[in-house]
Amino acid sequence: MTRRSWLAAALAAQTPAESGPVPRIAGDWVPIAGVPDLGRLATPKQEVVDFAIWEALDGSRQAWSCIRHTAEPGATRLFHRWEGRSPIEPGWEAMGIAMRADPAFGERQGSLQAPHVLKIEGKYWMFYSSGGRTFAALSEDGKTFARHQVEPGRFGLFERFATGEENVVGGGGRDIMMFRDSRRWIAYYTANPGNIGRVYARTSSDLKKWDQPRIVSWGGESGDNFYSAECPFVYRLPGTPWYFLFRTQVYRNTPMTRAYRSRDPFDFGLNDDRHLVARLPVAAPELFHFQGRLYLACLMPDLKGLRTAPLDFA
Repeated sequence: MTRRSWLAAALAAQTPAESGPVPRIAGDWVPIAGVPDLGRLATPKQEVVDFAIWEALDGSRQAWSCIRHTAEPGATRLFHRWEGRSPIEPGWEAMGIAMRADPAFGERQGSLQAPHVLKIEGKYWMFYSSGGRTFAALSEDGKTFARHQVEPGRFGLFERFATGEENVVGGGGRDIMMFRDSRRWIAYYTANPGNIGRVYARTSSDLKKWDQPRIVSWGGESGDNFYSAECPFVYRLPGTPWYFLFRTQVYRNTPMTRAYRSRDPFDFGLNDDRHLVARLPVAAPELFHFQGRLYLACLMPDLKGLRTAPLDFA
């Protein structure tokens, strides 16, 4: 094989097999939430990380974020809440600490991570992880949540995120998000057994019984270290066959999230870049619609708050 033919083959393996829409930031950033006051649990090192944003029953906009490196005993993490009138107006009001981990529910002390909120059959469901397990809390108004008991004595939706990885360093899962695809639910999350970050998926028809996990994305240009598959978020572009996976590698200062496009919600590239279509300077993105337009919310580059901007597909 000549050098030219080898290079052509290598480039073909790194590029999508067919053309299609590509996500891009399409407007200015709006800072919606700033540094929270945690009172006696505040520290100079605290950081605003994985979060959820949604509309409550009264029409207000809510944001809950994991705050890490606080004075909270144990793993130092808790949830803080902000409230605003619009996701594109700055200066949301800080509403204080919203939830702290409680071992009585099977949660790990000081470990609350990556909330994700959906409205399902009239109730608000908040999915989150603690100590390598996934949990849910329910709300009638989208503001006050109570832990959800899946079955008598069982609060975790599924015990571990990846079967057989309980004893592997980093094997527990986190950063869960729920995606409705036809008649099934797909839970996407990250785990890093063997210190290799991967995006996993499991499916359920009732949010109670789950099938075995499968790997849907890892490696490639994004790398294969333990933080190479953070904060997975999947979005299906309306009117198209395309699923997009947003997968973060860098949080602070110069954030980086890579976007993958696929017709298969369970294949965004296994240690290859066939589906890689974009690189966005954001961390922990979440997509949402407001007044007929698509927006992206993400972390501030200094991890001191949250921001939003319009997003489109070119």
